[in-house]
Amino acid sequence: MDRICGNRRVYSGMPARELGSEGWHKPWSGGNGGSCVEAMRLTDGRVALRQSTDPDGPALIYTHLEMKRFIQGAKAGDADFLFL
Repeated sequence: MDRICGNRRVYSGMPARELGSEGWHKPWSGGNGGSCVEAMRLTDGRVALRQSTDPDGPALIYTHLEMKRFIQGAKAGDADFLFL
């Protein structure tokens, strides 16, 4: 879903560099050589995700509710099938 955030159009798949370099965080990281997901909370409450090794690549944009449900499901084990 496209939406204006500040003075720019923000949409899933947009180049992450267009969101700027400030505000990105690595909420989880491990012994993976620095390759991890980075997240940024947007001013309208949505969340942007990007690959840390490709900061100019695409940013995936999710609503607050989508991220909340994803994290709740992951904590409940709903995604464990990915590791079996």
